[in-house]
Amino acid sequence: MSAGSLAGHRLEAVTVTEVRSRYPRTIGRNARLGVHGDGPSARAVTVRTDAGATGWGMVEGPPTDLTVCVGRPLEELLDPDVGVVDSEAMGLDVALHDLSAKILGIPVHEMLGGRGTPVVPCYSGAIYFDDLDAGPDGAPRGIDGVLASCAEDVAAGHRGLKLKIGRGNRWMPTEEGFRRDIEVVRAVRAAHPDLRLLVDMNDGYDPARTLRFLEETADCELFWIEEPFAEERAGLRELRAHRERTGSSVLVADGEFEPVVPAVLDLAAEGLIDVLLMDVLSFGLTAWRTLMPRVEELGVLASPHAWGHPLKTLYAAQLAAGLGTVPVIEGVPGTTDGVDVGDWRLEDGHVHVPRTPGMGVRLTADGA
Repeated sequence: MSAGSLAGHRLEAVTVTEVRSRYPRTIGRNARLGVHGDGPSARAVTVRTDAGATGWGMVEGPPTDLTVCVGRPLEELLDPDVGVVDSEAMGLDVALHDLSAKILGIPVHEMLGGRGTPVVPCYSGAIYFDDLDAGPDGAPRGIDGVLASCAEDVAAGHRGLKLKIGRGNRWMPTEEGFRRDIEVVRAVRAAHPDLRLLVDMNDGYDPARTLRFLEETADCELFWIEEPFAEERAGLRELRAHRERTGSSVLVADGEFEPVVPAVLDLAAEGLIDVLLMDVLSFGLTAWRTLMPRVEELGVLASPHAWGHPLKTLYAAQLAAGLGTVPVIEGVPGTTDGVDVGDWRLEDGHVHVPRTPGMGVRLTADGA
């Protein structure tokens, strides 16, 4: 493929609409933030060419003039082998990938290289501090509240669960919150002995507490710990030394929150971070395509952050199937108003990426 394969298409129109995501339940607190609610709204941009081809995708970040590229030849904006090649078009990243793959008659993951598998392991990222939220009687639900959310997501097809921890950072006294974190992890492991478990501190721990946590959950077979504390070399070295000393196989995942990407890569090069988490949307498809050779060179893994919108899970799955080097993606349970997800499905802990050209999702509100 080459940019020339998109010849004959000139961007004729760019329109912006709002899409609303809906979670299956109210999502509560994490270590840093309050209740996340029942689903956010976001911008979606549709691009149309003078030849009648359309594509669309979500947009995150500060508002920019997304119409600036109207009138430009598509081949000047995106190279199928690279991604977006003009900085003015970067806000159209997902939409242009969808459009270009549709014109080529292939799914996005094939345009990205098809180096992964179209059956992608997926965990639920929706297990928050449900124990602290009030039940029907007005009292905190306790650990049973967390277990109920886990059971709901397992029933929906997930075979991996990421547990938010760090209650002592903001919502409980520090030590009491730490003890509750341990209790929750142990209770979920007991209820689901065969599932993949991950934990996410959202920078709510410190190095010493992280080591204590690993010691007290050493028999829980955690897959990774995510953002234990703000990326800090000395603490991460302590963490690596602990893992080497104890023979722990737990991975350290980081790079989601306001990442300084060169610094994150330096930490990965030192063996201090095992999984890179830059967001699938705000960091972007093109940025991930550019970065992935370096990720492979370092011998680390990637798992683009997807929380917020169910559609971001589908974008992450296309990246995983296209680029490889992604062991598991973040699942965001829920639906999106006005969007037909076609042949996408979650089954037995795996997202099945369809062969449909483009992203494989249709914005029913305006036909993209």
